[in-house]
Amino acid sequence: MSTTVITAEAEGKTWSGGNEPLRASYGKMMMWFFILSDALTFSGFLAAYGFSRFKFIEEWPIADEVFTHVPFFHGNYPMIYVAFMTFILIMSSVTMVLAVDAGHHLKQQKVAVYMFLTIIGGAIFVGSQGWEWATFIKGDYGAVQTKGGNILQFGEYVTVDGEQKFKRVAIADFVTASATERTKHERKNGLWFTDEGTLPEYQMKDVVKGLEANSNILVRNQIIDKEGKKTVLTREASIEAIKNNGKRTVHGANLEMNEYGSPLFADFFFFITGFHGFHVFSGVVINIIIFFNVILGTYERRKNYEMVEKVGLYWHFVDLVWVFVFTFFYLV
Repeated sequence: MSTTVITAEAEGKTWSGGNEPLRASYGKMMMWFFILSDALTFSGFLAAYGFSRFKFIEEWPIADEVFTHVPFFHGNYPMIYVAFMTFILIMSSVTMVLAVDAGHHLKQQKVAVYMFLTIIGGAIFVGSQGWEWATFIKGDYGAVQTKGGNILQFGEYVTVDGEQKFKRVAIADFVTASATERTKHERKNGLWFTDEGTLPEYQMKDVVKGLEANSNILVRNQIIDKEGKKTVLTREASIEAIKNNGKRTVHGANLEMNEYGSPLFADFFFFITGFHGFHVFSGVVINIIIFFNVILGTYERRKNYEMVEKVGLYWHFVDLVWVFVFTFFYLV
């Protein structure tokens, strides 16, 4: 009795249950499964960001007014450095493609060179993102948070090319801080707490005094008008808003407050860009390990550079995710 073995090729199928489905190794398939699950995770985060922004669309910070800094340069350069970061990351994806292609042709030296360039690009991106976080946290101008949680910013109208434009003014430019003292901790006056927040740099009375003394300073609230610009209050309304509704001054952004607008923007920014930054950092570490294996000739002896290809899949995924993060946070 003879048994006839029908192969996948004879049946015209791609895979008949062997150990290489879709002509891909086990390791490569597992990398694809990881990428798929991670893509769903990022999709959920970005969807939550999109719904939250739509709900608070009138209060959402304007990216061109938030991300305006460039290292070692003072001035207003909207989106310039973020665009540079994006360019570096995309170019690192190009060098990774070249490394994979060199691996297919068993060219060890070229693989090492392109892997090294990929590592440099990833390191620059991670460092740039750390700098961007530090700048975002520190802030630039400062603002006042109202009792209702809204953000009031300060500025003045200036003439640029014959057109009147609102220019932000830092609180420190028109407010002088008065001496402040905290009540001393003593049992007799019932102060049992031992952990306190820091005192604000400026008291509200200082802000009101500085605003009244400078007739050119106006208040801009976080509500965006039909023209896509934040609403600037009149002189009288500006003073009244600070006097009656001002609660405290804020500088920069953190998980509690945000001088640029809705605190929810800062929450999503830290979480999503931080999560992506962790992926890039992990990719850099993995690339370094693979790079040294290339130098040591590990894959050359195997006559197989599949590990380079697998880490390349991960790196391309990280780059693709950044395109969506960049679009959601900086462009839309």
